[in-house]
Amino acid sequence: MLGQRYVDSTMIVETRWADVTVTDYLEPAPEGITSLVRVLSGSGAARIVFAPRPDYANAPFSMEARGDELHVMGTSDPIVLFAPGVQFAVTSDGRHATATAVVNLQDGPVVLNLRCGDTEPQPADSDGEIDRRAIVALHSRSWVQELDLPSVKPSLVRRSALVLRALVHEPTGAVLAAPTTSLPEGIGGTRNWDYRYCWLRDGSMTVNALVDLGSTREAAGFLDWLGRILEHAPGPEWLHPLYSVTGAPLSTEAVIDSLPGYAGSRPVRIGNAADHQVQLDVFGPIAELISALSERDGDLADSHWDLMVQMASAVLARWHEPDHGIWEARRAPRHHVYTKVMCWVTLDRALRTAARHGRVPVPEWEPTATAIREEVLREGWDESASSYTVSYDSPDLDAAVLHIGLSGLLDVADQRFLDTVTAVERELRVGPTVFRYRYDDGLPGLEGGFHICTTWLIEAYVAVGRIEEAWDLFDQLVNLFGPTGLLPEEYDPGTETHLGNHPQAYSHLGFIRCARLLDAVGGRK
Repeated sequence: MLGQRYVDSTMIVETRWADVTVTDYLEPAPEGITSLVRVLSGSGAARIVFAPRPDYANAPFSMEARGDELHVMGTSDPIVLFAPGVQFAVTSDGRHATATAVVNLQDGPVVLNLRCGDTEPQPADSDGEIDRRAIVALHSRSWVQELDLPSVKPSLVRRSALVLRALVHEPTGAVLAAPTTSLPEGIGGTRNWDYRYCWLRDGSMTVNALVDLGSTREAAGFLDWLGRILEHAPGPEWLHPLYSVTGAPLSTEAVIDSLPGYAGSRPVRIGNAADHQVQLDVFGPIAELISALSERDGDLADSHWDLMVQMASAVLARWHEPDHGIWEARRAPRHHVYTKVMCWVTLDRALRTAARHGRVPVPEWEPTATAIREEVLREGWDESASSYTVSYDSPDLDAAVLHIGLSGLLDVADQRFLDTVTAVERELRVGPTVFRYRYDDGLPGLEGGFHICTTWLIEAYVAVGRIEEAWDLFDQLVNLFGPTGLLPEEYDPGTETHLGNHPQAYSHLGFIRCARLLDAVGGRK
């Protein structure tokens, strides 16, 4: 392969060889339908292999060639590959079928259209495909042109925004944390998780980053999705940490024993057991989103205020409880400092939003916010660590506690926050990356530094006036972007290996936040 790139301001990807170019893109489609288009062009020959493996290669099926169409038989949803002018030969090992063909591109481009969920053919000639591709590109570029991009790394911010928008499931408004499962946090290890779901925390932060760039449609869709979930929930305090894109709770986490995993990293997981955890920080990012959206719009929709009231009521009901925290530790709940900070954020943003838009706050909000803040400042500090720490009962550091200052709970000029930044930098930063924590979380194996933690430290550097160090770390993060402008979840500075699910919403939204912050403070571009 000679190279790979996204076509400018689109999610259309081109992969080039010496005499063959492959162009891939997804077309907008109704809920339940996926339409993937692949175009082969150039002057050489290409061998095409179509080897679908439904249900993670666990479901037997057959395949039948019908003229220019390949039909996958025996699956729950119809799957058809439309391939005009391509003659496939179908073979089977008795359980799985595979179709192969050889095409000569000197005769003209070959258009392949894989459709899952329906059997309606699209225009098959190359001229029709060019029109379809142009529509997809125009839709994307029109959206990009409306963004308020910073002058700091605008091309990477643009790409990051497109990635975040691509993670939005437009038919429902839900937002994926990542489009992949089981890409390992350590090669050969067991920390392999399924992120193809909508976490309330991640989703809120994702669309909030787009609000910051001037695009509010994704935020409105996400809040509508959340509102539909709440209509069927026993109460906002009982929200799950994550849901499927349809809003349904997840099935039980399962392991696919028959798959070897990426680079031998097993197990391969589907589903996520964090669905059953208590994560009481999730209300904070939702409240921050509603506050930011109403400030950007200059107006507060009644439905959004209702959501804010529900998030605040959830905090009133449960803030005093221990939980599993932002990092979803698979061990007994604790009083996590980050969680308590986000509970305070919920009430603080609710009070601010009420004041800004003339709404009447619930009387308990302000005294409860004060009580949470006082408890966090008192119980979250650990004298031996000279820092705020992961939980009330531990001296262990956690990069997420930087939010004690970033959120506004503690003045960033307070010596305790300055000491916390120093402690995180000293104990958790390694070169261009920042680890979540170093303590034993009950799981075997190692993981890389988390890109979003790196962006939090950059934000903290800016907050405490260490601007040059913020720029230095930001520049190092920029150097870790892949050739197509994507960021995974993690990075191992020892082996210089990218790790985790890819691309990761957290990483890109954190990058956008830092680029905007550094644009505001000035300096290097």
